Amino acid sequence: MRHPSGIPDAIVRKVVARRGRLHAFETIDPTTTALVVIDLDVATVRNDAACAAMIARVNDLAATVRDTGGVVAWVLSRMDVMPRHFRAILGDALAERYFNDGHAGGGGTTLWPELERGTRDVLAVKSGASAFFPGKCDLKAQLDARGVDTIIVAGAVTNICCESSARDAAELEYQVIMASDALAGHAHGLHEASLSTFYRIFGDVRTSHEIVALLRASERRQPKVIAAGA
Repeated sequence: MRHPSGIPDAIVRKVVARRGRLHAFETIDPTTTALVVIDLDVATVRNDAACAAMIARVNDLAATVRDTGGVVAWVLSRMDVMPRHFRAILGDALAERYFNDGHAGGGGTTLWPELERGTRDVLAVKSGASAFFPGKCDLKAQLDARGVDTIIVAGAVTNICCESSARDAAELEYQVIMASDALAGHAHGLHEASLSTFYRIFGDVRTSHEIVALLRASERRQPKVIAAGA
């Protein structure tokens, strides 16, 4: 049984043998689902061809989530104070670049202009890698107020902010699906490694095409409300 996202067959076989099916979540309720799009900001997309190439895919996925009754959340980053160990870990030049991008008006605080933001979409700002880490983002409070229990993660980069957010969301007991082809990761197989680990232990991984089909199929199963007098 092969995984459409390219997760290695040995991992897929182990997971399927353990739970008896390819995917953790075979159905989802579109009305309690949120697409969480992380760090597709001006600073990130303008420097990453992989991010730019997936903008249309993210817009299509967002449109489907809205159309089936779910929530779209755009997550940006802001850094008012440089973290204590930032320079030691990243080096002076990269730490300074990220810090400048994260200031008010910086490229990291502005959504990429080709992304189609809806009037009822959620906007959240994080001050760390994870959009779900307590005290560093108000995304959870905004989604909980809307009754969300399923999270679809897209954005950049797979192996840092997206994986951090997805893992924390799983720890908070959301159903979490990483959208494999609506994520951009660093080179050297890090994107693939993050998806494989997440699929094996934390949640599910699907292509955007699969997610759209899952949302549409679930929508068709919802009971139809017939207006009085109809």
